[in-house]
Amino acid sequence: ITTTAMTTATNTTMATTMGTPIPTRIEVDDTSLLQLVWLASPALPVGGFSYSEGLEAAVDAGRVTDEASASNWLADQLHLALARSDLSVLAQAIGAWRAGDAPRVRALDDWILRTRETSELRQQTEQMGRSLVEWLKSVRPQDAARAQALGHLTYPVAFALAAGSARVGGATPRAVVVAYAFGWAENMMQAAIKSVPLGQTAGQRILARLAREIPLAVDTALSLDDAGRQSFSPMLAVLSARHEHQYSRLFRS
Repeated sequence: ITTTAMTTATNTTMATTMGTPIPTRIEVDDTSLLQLVWLASPALPVGGFSYSEGLEAAVDAGRVTDEASASNWLADQLHLALARSDLSVLAQAIGAWRAGDAPRVRALDDWILRTRETSELRQQTEQMGRSLVEWLKSVRPQDAARAQALGHLTYPVAFALAAGSARVGGATPRAVVVAYAFGWAENMMQAAIKSVPLGQTAGQRILARLAREIPLAVDTALSLDDAGRQSFSPMLAVLSARHEHQYSRLFRS
């Protein structure tokens, strides 16, 4: 990931998944919308607030030093890393869960694990997935049982189950991916505030930018098939590996 911002257009009107047009307009009934807001909230007890995903190491290395560089870093991470991997897996996993296709769910989960380039990043997705399943036990035991039948799940695949269940049946895959991406953006904005450090107003400007860029990132995610997905962000991997041995740190990644 570089600290150079990507120039993106956010007025795209159509994305494609496997060649099938998908409208960018999101229509979700009130019940499903509230369920998505709940799932994407940083207040959900899955531990997302304790990770910076390499951002803290980027600050320590002098690559992120102020609001502008933090904003550029996170926008690049959104488009170059998240959109091409986790968001794409999430969209595909929703269909697999709804179809009851356990082998497909397992294949997507295995892909997430294989593409985590450091122990910190792998531990994050495993811990957050495990915590989400634990949360499901208290609110949706049947969904939790489906997850447990497959063993430990990574966070995007567990989120696909939680957001794609019958209780959130009015939510399209696109709406689920948008909600997940915004939840990620909120957590990362808070990580930037604490690690750079920045003020709350600067954090809100960063969040506003990420919110503008999320629709295009989701377009990218929905357009990718198995051959198109990728996880290739060398500098992020290097910084994450350095963070494992960083002398002083606030975050677990």
